[in-house]
Formats: sequence, C-alpha cells, structure tokens
Amino acid sequence: MVHTITLDAHADFEAWKVQARDLCAARIPPGQVRFAPPDRDDPILDLGMMALMNNRRNVVTSRDFMDRAERVACHSDPERYDRLYHLLWRLQAQPSLMRNTVDDDVRWMVEADKAIRRDRHKMHAFVRFRKVGDSETGRERFMAWFEPSHYIVDLATPFFTRRFPNMDWAIVTPFRTAVWDGEALRFEPGGTRDDVPDEDVVEEQWKTYFSSIFNPSRLKVAAMTAEMPKKYWNNLPEAALIPSLIQTAKTRERMMMDSLNHEPNPIAEKATYQPDQTDEDLSPPDIAALWEQVEACRRCDLWEGATQGVAGVGPDNARLMIVGEQPGDKEDLAGEPFVGPAGQILTQALEEAGLSRETSYVTNAVKHFKYEVRGQRRIHKNPSVSEIKACNVWLEREIELVKPDIVLCLGGSAARAINGRPVKVGENRGRVLERPDGLKFFITSHPSYILRVQRYEDAPTAYPQMVADLRKVAALLAA
Repeated sequence: MVHTITLDAHADFEAWKVQARDLCAARIPPGQVRFAPPDRDDPILDLGMMALMNNRRNVVTSRDFMDRAERVACHSDPERYDRLYHLLWRLQAQPSLMRNTVDDDVRWMVEADKAIRRDRHKMHAFVRFRKVGDSETGRERFMAWFEPSHYIVDLATPFFTRRFPNMDWAIVTPFRTAVWDGEALRFEPGGTRDDVPDEDVVEEQWKTYFSSIFNPSRLKVAAMTAEMPKKYWNNLPEAALIPSLIQTAKTRERMMMDSLNHEPNPIAEKATYQPDQTDEDLSPPDIAALWEQVEACRRCDLWEGATQGVAGVGPDNARLMIVGEQPGDKEDLAGEPFVGPAGQILTQALEEAGLSRETSYVTNAVKHFKYEVRGQRRIHKNPSVSEIKACNVWLEREIELVKPDIVLCLGGSAARAINGRPVKVGENRGRVLERPDGLKFFITSHPSYILRVQRYEDAPTAYPQMVADLRKVAALLAA
C-alpha cells in the first residue's frame, strides 16, 4: 500500500521534516509513501495511528543533510520530497552516506543544492524594482517581477529586507509574492507580469548611465551571458540596450582609439620609467579608485599574462574581510574574486557557518592571475614571496579603507600577506591572532584545498573543519 502525504506548499520543508521523521521512526520504507504537491487532492496519511502500529526508532541525521535538504526542498523537481525521504531512510543504516560523493542519491542532492544556490544568486542580482507610489506613512513603494526557476522566494527574499529596509516593496513571481512593509516580511499568492508596472521615471536615467559605463574594449559576450543568462533579460531595463551595444562595440572601440591624442608627450621624452612606485603614489581615496589603480599596477610582472587586475568586492564598511591567495582562471576572466569552483565552496561554507558573503569584503593577497599553460588550460601557480610583497600595498590599503573587525585568511599565502612573515596553517588555524597594529586575523584552509583533497584520506574532514573554523569567526563577530 502506498500512502500519499499532501504538503501545503511547494517549498514546505518544515512540514516535510515533521512528517518524514515520523515516517522514518515508524519504519515506513520509501516505497510505501509518496509526498504530493499542494495542487493534488490526495488523502493525508494518519501518521499518529501508523506510528502506533510499528516499532518506533530514533531517527539519526546530520547537520549537513538537514541544511542541504532545506534548500533542496525549494527545487522544482516533482520527486524531490520522495528522494529526500529515500536519503533520510538510507542514512539510518549508513550514517556517513553524505560523504560518498559518487553515490547517485548524494550526487542528485549536491546538484540540486547547487541549482538552488545559483537561482537564489540570480534573484539577488537581477531583481529590478519599479516605483509605484508612496504609502500612507510617506514611505516609497516599489514592485518587481521575477521568474525564478525554482520555489526560492521564501529562501531568497530576506536578503532584500536587509538591503532595502527603508522602503516598502513587493516581489511578484508566478508561484509566490513577497511583501515587505518595513516591519514584517509576509508571503501571498503568486501573480503575473501584468501586476507590475512596465517602467518608472528613473529607468531612462538608468539606461543612460548603463550606456555611459559600457566599455566596448572590454566586452566579453560569453562571460557576460554566462553570468547574466538571456532568460533574465526581460526583467532588466538595461537589457534592451545590450544587443545594440554588442553590435556597435567594434565601431565604438575604433572611435575611442581615433579620438585619442597620438601626439608625443614632451614631458615623457625627458621622464624615465620607474616601475617601483612609492607607496605615497598608491593611496587611492576609495575602493573605486583602488580598482583603477590595481588595473594599472606594474609593480611585478604578473600583469603581463593576466587579463586584468582583480581587486576586492564587498561593502566598504564590512566587519569581516576575507583574503584568499590570488585570482584563478575564472576570476581573471570575470574580474571579481572567488567566482569559480573555489568560490562556490567558500559561499557554501560561509552560509553553513551563519556568515554572509554579501556583507563581507572579499579579496586576494595577489591581484593578478599567475599560471602556466598546459595544452589549452591555464594552470594555477603559487605566487612568490616577492609577488606577495609587491601586492601588499593594495591589501593594506583595502584594510585601511574597509577597517574590518577581523580578517579571515584562506591559506598560507593570505596569512603571510597579512602577517608579514610565514604562518603555518595547521598550527594556527582556529585561533585568533593579532598583528602589532592590533588587527585581528584568523586562519583556515583555502577552498581550493577542499577541491584538491577529494581522493585522499583527509577528504571527509577537510570541509567540516573549514565550516567549524568559520563558525568560530561568526561567534567572534557576534560577541
């Protein structure tokens, strides 16, 4: 006999958790139960009676499984709740199942979790609010239309309450609508695109600004569409300009070159090139100016092979600064730190530890990508001590501008850059260290280490150890 449990919502993890625990405790195998979405009219299983009819047992699970399951419950896979229950059932006999990364069920969960994280990131990046008036209290009111791939509204919208706390807004999706009134976030039934105005008074200004900052000489269509897929373009007012900007990029680039003054500078004829600029020459007043100076940096030879300099990103008043080693291949192309596989590990670990990447300032000790070419691939190479020292002026300036409460060093190179001398990660990880100037820093593994150790005996403990370290950082910031 197969019993059907109808959940009240598409992403009703709490209801599933209660029901699944009772089912598993009552020893009801996965083949005898089915979780149905809310649009099905099926009888609800009386779990209390069923539990009395079976020998109950204690249900064992893990923090990693439950955290992932809460996110995967938002996936659009109609079988997600059944598959989650199947995993929960198997965990009772195989407590270490989640470490088996080649298991089909575990692989499905990991991929579904990645899809949810990606969808949430896209929602944070591509929601565009349109003004619809003022509330009775005088607060501005905004609305936005968004079409997520999964049921992530409850998961993603708390980010907007932190980012836009002082305005009233609603985000309408086909499945669910999130409404914020300045005090409470509530959820209502979904709507349609017609519920949201097509444009507002500031959109023309935004389009003008977007056109003015578009640099045709730095256009990388593949990288742009990878980060901003075309499915989201209908929600972005600036997207209407993209096809014409791409089409005219080459022409505009030639016009920019033709407009330059090609006459020789008489001062340059007498000047001598000094590659080692003084620190006084390299004191940008803000993060935006620092980006420009990092891009033009010639303090070592790494700039010659790199696509661009990669400075840090994040709030300029962040309490936590995260420092890695150097940009990787994907970071070199995108121009931002930690956007590749190591960045995904970092984001996941931060979230599991209760930290937010969005509120942290993320950077690297070295600002240009160092690599060697093997076939068609660019393989990472560790930066030398001289290269770390050459870039230190930028890192120290970032610290001066951001003024973090604590610096999280990812790996030995980052720790050396912050400390000024070698630091053994194994001996010092998990401890609060302090520089002579009072700056507190904390050391843990680099996320790329987690990727490298997958086939070694320390693989099962590497990632949990990193999350444990980050939880200590979260506790320090909370205190």
